[in-house]
This record gives sequence, C-alpha cells and structure tokens, in this order.
Amino acid sequence: MIAGKHAFLALLRDEGVDWLFGNPGSTELSLMDALSVEDSPRFVLGLHEGVVMSMAHGHAASTGRLAAAVLHAAPGLGNALGMLYNVKRANAPLLVVAGQQDLSIAVREPLLWDDLATMARPFVKWSVEVTRLADLPRIVRRAAKVALTPPMGPVFLSLPGDLLAEEADLDFLASCRIAAGQRADRDTMEQGAALIAKAERPLIFAGDSVAQGHAIPALVRLAEMLGAPVHWEAMADRCTFPTSHPLFAGVLPRLGPAVREATQRHDLLISVGGDLFTESLATDIDPIAPGTAIVHIDNDPWQIGKNYPTACALLGDPAAVLPELHPLIEQRLDDGMRTRIARRCDEAKAANRKRRDALIARADAGMASPPIPPLSLLRAIGEMLPADAIVVEELLSSLPGLADLLRLEDECSYFGLRGGGIGAALPQAIGIKLAHPGRPVVALVGDGSAMFSFQALWTAAHEHVPVTFVIFNNASYRILKQRTLALGGHAARTGRLVAMDLNDPPIDFVALAGAMGVAATRTESIPAFRSAFTEALSAGVPRLIDAAIDGAV
Repeated sequence: MIAGKHAFLALLRDEGVDWLFGNPGSTELSLMDALSVEDSPRFVLGLHEGVVMSMAHGHAASTGRLAAAVLHAAPGLGNALGMLYNVKRANAPLLVVAGQQDLSIAVREPLLWDDLATMARPFVKWSVEVTRLADLPRIVRRAAKVALTPPMGPVFLSLPGDLLAEEADLDFLASCRIAAGQRADRDTMEQGAALIAKAERPLIFAGDSVAQGHAIPALVRLAEMLGAPVHWEAMADRCTFPTSHPLFAGVLPRLGPAVREATQRHDLLISVGGDLFTESLATDIDPIAPGTAIVHIDNDPWQIGKNYPTACALLGDPAAVLPELHPLIEQRLDDGMRTRIARRCDEAKAANRKRRDALIARADAGMASPPIPPLSLLRAIGEMLPADAIVVEELLSSLPGLADLLRLEDECSYFGLRGGGIGAALPQAIGIKLAHPGRPVVALVGDGSAMFSFQALWTAAHEHVPVTFVIFNNASYRILKQRTLALGGHAARTGRLVAMDLNDPPIDFVALAGAMGVAATRTESIPAFRSAFTEALSAGVPRLIDAAIDGAV
C-alpha cells in the first residue's frame, strides 16, 4: 500500500526526473507533505507559474531528458500557458502537472476548478486527468513516453488532490522509450542524394532537431561536402551549426522579403530539422519563390511540406539520416562537380568573411561613445565570453549580429526564443544552469522582456545559482517602435509612439535585483561593462548587469 503522493514522486524518479519546478497551492499540499520526508526530486520554488514553466523548459531542453513542472489549479495553469507555448514550439520534453480540486466536489465546480485537461490540450502532445489512483502509474509511464518520443514535446496531467492523499496497492509498471534514430527509406534517400549532388547552388537551413539529435558534426560534413552556406533557421532555439565555421551564413530576419532575397539565388534549399519558415509579420512577398526545389529532412512529418512542396521529403532524425546520406552523395560526385564545389565553397567563405568583417567594423566603431550601440555590446561580450559558456538570449530588437559576434559551437551553447512568448530567458537560464553546473551561463535579456519574469532572480538567489544576467536596457519596447514606424501610418508622420517607453519613471534594475537578493550594477560604457562582466563571471553567485544601450529607432 502506498499513498498517491509518494507513488507520484517514485514514478518521477524512475522516469529520470531529478528536479521538480513548481509553485504550490492548496491542491498540491499532499505532494508538498511528501517532499518533507523525500529529497528527490529536488523541489525548486518559482514565484510565478510562468517562471516555473520556463525554468523547467530550460532544464528539459538543455538535457533532452524529462523535466517536470507543478502548477496550481486553473489559475496557475492559466498563468503558465504563455510559456507552455514556448515549450511546445521548442519541442522540449516536459511533464506539466496541475493540481486539481478533489473529485468528490468537482461536479459542484468549486473555487479554482476548471477543465484543466481541455485548457492545456492545444499546447501539448497529450493531455489527461487522472481519475483513479490505480491508473496513475500507467498514465505517468505513457506521459513520459509521449514527451520523449520524437518530435519531443510537453504533456499534461491534471492530478486531483484527493488522489494524492489516497492509498492503494499499485503496480508501478515499467518505463517505455521509442528509439529516436528513425531513417527515411532507401529509395527516398537515393532520390534526395541525387537532387543534392546535382545542385549548382545549394543552401542549407539548420533547425533545432539538429541540436536535439547531436547532429552538428554530421551537418558540418554535409556543408563542407557541398560547399554550401548554412543559415540557422529563422527563429532558432538552439545552436545548430558552429558560428565560427567559415560556411556559417548567419541568421535571417523573420520576414518574407529578407528570406526571398537570400534564397532566390540558390537552385536547391536543404532544410535539416527546421521549419520553412517562421515569419513574424505578414508581407506581400512569399519567403520562397514558387518552383524552388526543396529537400526537407525532419523527424516531424507535420513540418515537412507544411508550407512549401518538397522535391524530396526525408522523414527521420537528422542524426540518423545525414550519415547515411553522405556516401550516397559522395558516389554521385564526379571530378567536374568536385571542382565546381571547391569554387563555390571558396566563394561562400569569402562572402561570409566579408559580411562578418563588416559587422565587426560597425561594432568596433561604436565602442567609444555612450549610449552603447547594441552591436558594440554584443561584440564586447563575444570577446570576453568563456569558450564553454551557454548563452540564453531574449533580445528582440538587439538580436541582429549576435550569432556572428559570439562564438557558439555546440548544441548546448545557445538557447533562443523559439516560441516568441517573452519573459522566458531569465528563468530558463536558471533551469539550464542547474542542469549544467560546470558551464558558465549568461542570460542576455531586453529590459521589456525582463519585466515579464523578474521574480526569477529570487529563485537564483535562493538556490545559489550562479547565472550572469545582462539587461540590454534601452528604456523602451524598441522592437514595437521599429515596427510601428515601418507601418508608415500616423505614428510615422507625427513621431508620437504610444505606450512604448519605459522611462517615466525609469526602471531601477539594480534596486529590483537587490530586492530579490542578487547583487547588481549599472554600466553606461564599454570599459565599465567589461569590468562588471569579468567580475560577474567569476563571482560564483548570481549577478546582474544593467547595461544602458542606445534606444534610437
């Protein structure tokens, strides 16, 4: 005989969950009671459900293992849904649990009750309410399997409080895993290899499942074999190709005209583990010209051919598909093709070097005078960043140039804002640091984004998590200003931008951080920032730097 609360913790442990991120309420009190006598999983308190969700997201995404988040009833789940959307888009394997009111009074719709499974369903791979304690082991086992089956993603359990307190004689069953290494069939691989080998101007887009499958070395080999430039996908969540590699062509804006300009010179697009394309605004120009040949490799059948027809659809894990594709391409390359590949490889490297050198020159030109241009601040960070650092980024308008100015080499070196729901980076960095205690973690966050989840700093202080937080402070919602002016409407004619400034009064991030238990400093020049950044990286405790940057639009 075992109580549901102890059974649930035992099942989590058996599924590999070592941290439990949560914000408890009355429906989770039995679980908290069990944690008073059990040390695993280790409970990490977040002061808002959005913070909880993003901490768990960071841990799950950076390990590829199941993580768990505990929320409180309908309001708690509602508070977390924005960040759960990010988890969904990033394909992070997360078990989300919300405490439900007792089944004995559920039909009377008591305070805090709602149909939790229905609330969560649009954001997860599977959503269910546990209605019998006897079903708990089977449901947890199924949830873990579903979350970790490619394409990975979140799952949701509604867990009534009375089941946690109830006792039963339970069969814990056993965990189940679906192997990730599925491959496309041989005929389709041959077709893809033929299309790739004969392409005169191939272009590669690298998506997040490259990082999730540890397939970066295999993708590097493909790019070098073809002499093809490589872009990260338009809204990357991970480092999917080393930014120091001479064939790295940068990150394209999430706009149709920019993507069309970059792709229309190429006769073949090879999308590896990414979507084509995540746009942020509607434009009159389709990102991909009609008739463009596409070879699409992905472990998610939904993404393949979703928006554009493919010449070859290779369903499978990039880590499994690419090594089998390499020899099929090699055997189709004759001496003339190899000569042309060497020439276009040199041309791509020269173009990328020219683009990167121009960015560096622009960044260096702004080093001397305040306010600091965002590009110059990124350049300074790139020069000082430890080689094994993990960068967690949520910069929006300050983002352009980051991938070229920071050395990001492996699948765990960078985490971005895949879903677009702002407020993720501060707590995400904490979850990532807990998963990777031996690597420096640096969070680069805009001031507007930071205010969505600043409570995360309390958890960093409480748990002694040594993350370096850098606020890119332009005292505004600068990206909204840019996009409003681009409309060419009343604001562009009058210069009046409503509800987009954060300077009356200015937000005192140093005082806010201090109130959360994190030491902070404000910098207004590159030399001052360099000094503060060096000190923060070696402090061994969480530190925040409020960096004043140019807010001009």
